[in-house]
Amino acid sequence: MRPTTSNRTGRKLGQKVRKRGKLKASSRRWLERHINDPYVQRAEMEGWRSRAAFKLLEIDEKHNILKGAKRIVDLGSAPGSWSQIAAKVTGSTDEEPRVAAIDFLEMDPLPGVCFLQMDFLEDAAPQKLIEACGGAPDLVVSDMAAPTTGHKRTDHLRTMHLCEVAAWFAVDVLNPGGHFLAKTFQGGTEADLLTMLKRNFRQVIHIKPPSSRSESVEMYLLAKDFRGGGDADS
Repeated sequence: MRPTTSNRTGRKLGQKVRKRGKLKASSRRWLERHINDPYVQRAEMEGWRSRAAFKLLEIDEKHNILKGAKRIVDLGSAPGSWSQIAAKVTGSTDEEPRVAAIDFLEMDPLPGVCFLQMDFLEDAAPQKLIEACGGAPDLVVSDMAAPTTGHKRTDHLRTMHLCEVAAWFAVDVLNPGGHFLAKTFQGGTEADLLTMLKRNFRQVIHIKPPSSRSESVEMYLLAKDFRGGGDADS
């Protein structure tokens, strides 16, 4: 799945953004990195909404978490590349949706995806998600991350809170044998969260897929093969 540096989209690599107007140097560097990113170019060529699609595809290539999934819940879904994959895998349609997605940001409609624009931390969100995808899911994926403040410890704690809430949701709703995948940040996963996941899943590992930028502190926490029975009341 790793893209090469060849120009597969017809766009030249190594392009520079001209200095114009009040564009900050940091913004110009971000634009240059974005337009020269081979994963961004592949996403455009293959019809994915963002380069994040390759993170899920690379994780699945090694760990087979999409195989056999009949219903999928996508947390923090915008702009929608993971939902695109989920709809394709499950055969979800607008008439019989099997994919439920949620984000407080707007997301353009996708065929077969029931999207809820609301905060996942709202009390009503979990039940609405289950109703939206038509039943218990076989896979819960979360690419949620709190807006960064620039303070590493604060950013880590805020995103870990989202990861923890997503994990408890997964334990509460997954079908036996299901999987849970969530974004986390380097800096240590909370011991209590890992203990809970290991008690409820047969395998718990951390992954940094090749498409995750090397300078990024993001990692993914994967819990495979839900034992069933639930531990959400503990």
